[in-house]
Amino acid sequence: MRIAIDGYNLAMPQGTGVATYGYGLAEALKELGHQVEGVFGIAVGADPALKEIRFFEALGRTTKPLSGKALLYRRAREFPVNFFGARVGPVPSSAFVEKRVFEKRLPAFDRIHTAGRLFERAERYFQLTGRFLSVRMMDPPDIMHWTYPLPLKLEGARNIYTLHDLVPLRLPYTTLDVKRYYHALVKRCVAEADHIVTVSESSRRDIELIFGTPRGGITNTYQSAPMPPELSDQDRAADAASIEGIFGLKLQGYFLYFGAIEPKKNLGRLIEAYLSLMTETPLVIVGGRSWQSEDELKLITPQGAQGGIVNRLAGRIVRLDYLPRTLLMRLVRGAKAVTFPSLYEGFGLPVLEAMQLGVPVLTSNTSSLVEVAGDASVMVDPYDIRAIAGGLAALDSDADLRSRIERGALSHGAQLPSQPALAAEYGVALLTVRPAIEL
Repeated sequence: MRIAIDGYNLAMPQGTGVATYGYGLAEALKELGHQVEGVFGIAVGADPALKEIRFFEALGRTTKPLSGKALLYRRAREFPVNFFGARVGPVPSSAFVEKRVFEKRLPAFDRIHTAGRLFERAERYFQLTGRFLSVRMMDPPDIMHWTYPLPLKLEGARNIYTLHDLVPLRLPYTTLDVKRYYHALVKRCVAEADHIVTVSESSRRDIELIFGTPRGGITNTYQSAPMPPELSDQDRAADAASIEGIFGLKLQGYFLYFGAIEPKKNLGRLIEAYLSLMTETPLVIVGGRSWQSEDELKLITPQGAQGGIVNRLAGRIVRLDYLPRTLLMRLVRGAKAVTFPSLYEGFGLPVLEAMQLGVPVLTSNTSSLVEVAGDASVMVDPYDIRAIAGGLAALDSDADLRSRIERGALSHGAQLPSQPALAAEYGVALLTVRPAIEL
């Protein structure tokens, strides 16, 4: 079969957890023997000689959003056109454009299709009409898999949507989503999709609780975390030299948090718990700032400093922004423990990634994290700072505990979603829509 997935998150230069999901999904589909295509929202113009060049030019950089008169003019021009749908066209593929720089973030698509501002147009159209924007293409694939709740529907294909979680509704105070829009969007996805995919039993329960059983059914595939092949070729000694040379950190001599810096991730409580220990083990934080990140980082920024706390923290808390995936996974593999006491997760990809690398994890006893981590972790109440501190102290001082968790993590991680496991579960989902396609 021909199956397309959207490039909404894949096109983001710094990546997201959903981008990792999309990459893993594409690899799983290829393992199933399907042809995989990508649908993007990148403008490439009308000149065939420049389409591929412009596509990869845009893929490699962050574009500045329109504002003011330019935005109003664009919306006015697009509004009547949207009623007739959006047409995506092919992006030529040649050996002329050097693409190796993208091989770790862009799946090896058999074909790529694109239409300028496709996702922005669909969002605006749904806000105005409450309807999904119809997408047309020559010779559409059998299935269009939207890896995120997007107000789009490909004509001539069966449309599958992945709903990763309902955090904007379960924890409305932790996101900037317009809740009325988000609720209407997910409700429409559930009502119209040929099938819904989610990534944990926790998310499946949330979807069915709030929106009922989807018309087209729902399948939990979990999520996979493809590991860079370079990691398997590098031993711990090389890791140690790399980590110390680049970051000035000792192998297995630091705690690590990686992910977005936003209220849901509970970083503020983690920092407070860590500071209460007075440990010599540094806490390394890797992640870009997001909404309300100032509140989460108030104990380690000058604005929140009290009594010279910033000077006292010198060397104890290290903040890094976005890192390329291979370098980040090397940092994960070298950690004493990964800390991820999130308030709520649809899956919790950092937990799986750490476990696959045999690294002890401290995480929360809530939502899907219980499914992902199982018994191979230290689980704490994410709202209890003393419990987080206690978990950190145990991992910091008890080598036997870390060793037991490492062994359990590798064993449990082997049972968690890999590419073949995701492919098998996805095959179950396809059985639901296949009869309709064959008809």
